[in-house]
Amino acid sequence: MPDLLLELFSEEIPARMQAKAADDLRRMVTDKLVAEGLVYEGAKAFATPRRLALTVHGIPVRQPDLKTERRGPKIGAPDAAVQGFLKATGLKSLDEAKVQKDAKGDFYIALIEKPGRPAIDVIAEILPVIIRTFPWPKSMRWGARSAKSGSLTWVRPLHAITATFGLETEEPDVVKFSVDGIEAGQTTYGHRFMAPGAIPVRRFEDYEAKLKAAKVILDPQARKDIILDDAKELAFAQGLELVEDQVLLDEVSGLVEWPVVMMGSFEKEFLSIPDEVIRATIRNNQKCFVVKDPKTGKLTNKFVLTANIEAPDGGKTIVAGNERVIRPRLSDAKFFYETDLKTKLEARLPKFEQIVFHEKLGTQAERIKRIERLAAEIAPLVGADVEKTRRAARLAKADLLTEVVGEFPELQGLMGKYYALAQGEDVSVATASEEHWKPQGPTDRVPTDPVSIAVALADKLDTLAGFWAIDEKPTGSKDPYALRRAALGVIRLIIENTLRLPVLNTAKSALLGLSTKADAEAVPNDLLAFFADRLKVQLRDQGARHDLVDAVFSLGGQDDLLLVVRRVEALGKFLDSDDGKNLLAGTKRASNILAIEEKRDKRTFDGAPDAALYRLDEEKALAKAIDQVKSEASTAVAKEDFAAAMSAMAKLRPAVDAFFDKVKVNDDDPKVRENRLKLLNEIRAATRAVADFSRIEG
Repeated sequence: MPDLLLELFSEEIPARMQAKAADDLRRMVTDKLVAEGLVYEGAKAFATPRRLALTVHGIPVRQPDLKTERRGPKIGAPDAAVQGFLKATGLKSLDEAKVQKDAKGDFYIALIEKPGRPAIDVIAEILPVIIRTFPWPKSMRWGARSAKSGSLTWVRPLHAITATFGLETEEPDVVKFSVDGIEAGQTTYGHRFMAPGAIPVRRFEDYEAKLKAAKVILDPQARKDIILDDAKELAFAQGLELVEDQVLLDEVSGLVEWPVVMMGSFEKEFLSIPDEVIRATIRNNQKCFVVKDPKTGKLTNKFVLTANIEAPDGGKTIVAGNERVIRPRLSDAKFFYETDLKTKLEARLPKFEQIVFHEKLGTQAERIKRIERLAAEIAPLVGADVEKTRRAARLAKADLLTEVVGEFPELQGLMGKYYALAQGEDVSVATASEEHWKPQGPTDRVPTDPVSIAVALADKLDTLAGFWAIDEKPTGSKDPYALRRAALGVIRLIIENTLRLPVLNTAKSALLGLSTKADAEAVPNDLLAFFADRLKVQLRDQGARHDLVDAVFSLGGQDDLLLVVRRVEALGKFLDSDDGKNLLAGTKRASNILAIEEKRDKRTFDGAPDAALYRLDEEKALAKAIDQVKSEASTAVAKEDFAAAMSAMAKLRPAVDAFFDKVKVNDDDPKVRENRLKLLNEIRAATRAVADFSRIEG
C-alpha cells in the first residue's frame, strides 16, 4: 500500500516546541485519515530546527465504498415530504426506494451508495486544513501575506511544503494543494550553511538519506545520541566526566541539525563559585554542559558546547566565541556570590515585611513567623532540636532576597545552605535551607535530617492551612498554589521517615497563627479529607487499593497517616487470604440484610442481643466469636499490631459462615428476628475495630 511523506519547511522552530509539534502533526494527520476510512499501518513524525516531517505508511489507495440507509416518509405521506426525500437522497423516483415495516407503519427507505475516492485526493483536502489550524503555542504572520485577511499563521515563516504519496515500487505522486500561495511539491533543502541547495525527494527513505548527505540528522533521538556520546568521549579523553543533563540535552538537540561537539574552558578562578552556580550560568546562558573531575566530584574549568556546523578551522572560532561570552557571565555570577556573602541572612529578613505572600495571608515576614512557631511545635515530634529548628525556620527563606537566587531562581534553598554555612551556622540549620523545599515531586528526595523534616512539614502545612482558611482549594485540574504537591510532600515526609504526627492537631495549630478568620474545626477536618484523597493517589501509585484507604479513614479520627498506611497494608494482606475474602463476603451480606430491614422497619438494630433468645447453636457460637474477636482485635489495634488484629478477625469467619448456612434471620417470631438482626449488627461493629468493611469493594 502507498506511503505518505510530508515535510513543512520553515525558519527556526523554538526547541521547546518541537517535540509536541511533531506529535501534534502525527496525531492530526492520522486522526483525519482514520475518520475518512483510510486506516494506515504506521506513522512516525520528526522535528529539526527548520522542519516538521511525517511519514505514514500502509495507507489504502482509495477509500472504501460506503452504503447507508436513510429513512423517509410514510407511504401515503404528502407530496412535499416525498419530494424532499427524493431530493435529499438523490433518488429519481420512489421505485428506487424500498419499503420497511415497523410498529408505526410502512416507511420508504433509500439505499445510498457513496463510492470511495482516491486517497491522494482525500489527503490533498485534509492537509491544508491541518496546516491552517495547527496548534502552535505562539504563531506569527509575515511578509506581504501578513496584510491579507485570514492569511496563514505559523510559528515562524513557512517556506516550503513537501508532500508525496505512492507505492514503494513506483514513482510517487505529488499531493497537489497549496497553502497561502505555497505549493506542495517534492523539494526540500539541506543544512542552512553547509548544504543549502534544493533537494528533490521521492519517499521517506530517499528523503532521510538525502537529508543526511546534506548535513541534516532528521531524527531528534539520533541527534541526542550523537551529542551525548561525543560529549562523553570528549570528556573521557581528558580524564574528565560529563555532567549529564537530560533537559539540556533535549533542548540542545532542538537547536542543531548537524551536531558537532566541542570543548572550551574558562579561568580557574571562577571555580571558587559553588558548582551549582557555575552550572546554572553556563547552562542557562550558553546551553553548554559542564564537566567534573571523577576523582573529586567537583567541576573543572571545562565545558562542552554543541555547534551546528563543521567549521573550516576545526571549531576554534566557535569555541573562542563561547568562551568570550561565558567569561563575563561567570564574572557576574562571582560578583553576585561574593556580594551576597557580605550580608548575613538574618539581616535580610526585615525586607520580607514589605513583600506580600498573599493579600489574605499577609506578608512573607508574617509567614516566616508562622513557620518558625509551627516548626518548633513539630520538632519534638520528629526528634529535632527545638532551638536549631527555630533558627532554621527563621533563615530558610532568606536566600530568596540574594543576588544569585534573583538571577537563578532554581537555586533557591541551595544557596541558602551555602550562605548559612559560610556564616558559621550549624550544619542542620544550613541544610534545612535547601531541604525544606523538598520533596517537590514524586521522584524528589525526601529529607531525613530531623531539623529539615520539621521545617519542611511546617512550611507545607502552613501553606495548606492558609489556603484552606481562605477557601482557595484546588478545583478540577486547577491548582495554582501547588497544594496537591504540598500535601503529597507532607505524606511522603511522614511515611518515608516513619513519623507519628497527628495531622489534625497540627493543622489546627497552623490555623492559630493566621490573621484571617477560619472555622477551627471544619477547616482541619476538610484538610484531613484532602490528605486522605492524596494518600489514596500515593498508595494507588504504589499498587495499593484506594478503597482500603476509604475503609480505614471512614472510621473517623484517623489522622496518624503512618498508622493509616500500616493498617491499609495489613488489611490488604488479610483480604488477599481466603479468610479475608470470605469474611468480607459474610460482612457485606450482613450489612445488606441490615440495610434492607432497617429501611423496611424504619429503625436501626443497635444494642446488645439478648442471649436468652438464642435458639440455635450457630447463634450462640457467633455471639461468642464476636465477643472474643472484639476483645482481641481492639487490644491488637490499641497496641498498633494490625497483623494480630487481622488474625483475630479471621476467627470470626467460621462462625459467620455457619450462621448464614443454618440460621434464618427473618424468623416468624418478631423478637427472635430482632435479636438476630442485632447479632448481624454486632458483626458489622466487630469488623469496624479495624476498618469499615462496607467501604471495601468486591
